[in-house]
Amino acid sequence: MPAHRPLVSHQRFDYDPIHQRALKAWPGGRRLAVYLGFNLEHFAFGEGLGARLAPAAQGGPDVLNYAWREYGNRVGAWRCLELFEQLKLPAGVILNTALYDHCPELVAAFAKRGDELIGHGHTNAESQGGMPPEDEFALIESCTRRIELESGQRPTGWLSPWIAESAATPDLLARAGYRYTLNWCHDDQPTVMRTAHGDLCAVPYPQELNDIPMIVARQMTGPDFADMIVDQFDEMLEQSTQQPLVMGIALHPYLVGQPHRLRHLRRALTHIVQAGQQDVWWTTPGRICEAASA
Repeated sequence: MPAHRPLVSHQRFDYDPIHQRALKAWPGGRRLAVYLGFNLEHFAFGEGLGARLAPAAQGGPDVLNYAWREYGNRVGAWRCLELFEQLKLPAGVILNTALYDHCPELVAAFAKRGDELIGHGHTNAESQGGMPPEDEFALIESCTRRIELESGQRPTGWLSPWIAESAATPDLLARAGYRYTLNWCHDDQPTVMRTAHGDLCAVPYPQELNDIPMIVARQMTGPDFADMIVDQFDEMLEQSTQQPLVMGIALHPYLVGQPHRLRHLRRALTHIVQAGQQDVWWTTPGRICEAASA
């Protein structure tokens, strides 16, 4: 038989089955860390990347899809903010810095309530994955400085637009002083990643419990997505009796901020608040990174 060549590896971390680990409980002895990954994004008009409600009309700018996404910034995000306030839930705000030019008052409303601001590139109309390393590093540095200048909060975590990485992205994030990345969805606990500039924590960010792949790609209804959140929580709460776990909920206001979906998101989040009073740590990705590193 021919010899099999070794598969290409990222070399960032080793295989480590979850049942063999000894991660201590979260603060207060809580077993399940739950966070909201709330994406605030802005898109170029008529060009670049973006989730689509429907195929773009031929000829002229893509008004339909741009306006649908813009609903999230004008209406949906404010409705979600009201819900988070009602339930007293913190948020990890995953932020395009183009919002500081477009609707700075929206970012300010989340920063005012003490939510964590997380780097998410300048706009989701472009991807950093194909950039030369120095251009990518300049993007990371520019976004970092803008968030710190505008909101007085230097971000420690990053999620790439469209979760598009170059081979150098973890190295560049560590070089820029970031403590964690949300790009990797390979585990239910934080993972230490090797980079050229020291360790980088990978905090779990969901690609299943995420409204874009579920609602846009798989065409799941609002009630079904809410049921999915509840089922994920109930199962992970049981699993967390064996070891502390992380459950992220990835949300975009142009999707879950639509009234017919918001009603069901409210139902799901209320269930978690009521059912998890003793064992759930409502938190943000940055605090998860800090607790795992302590």
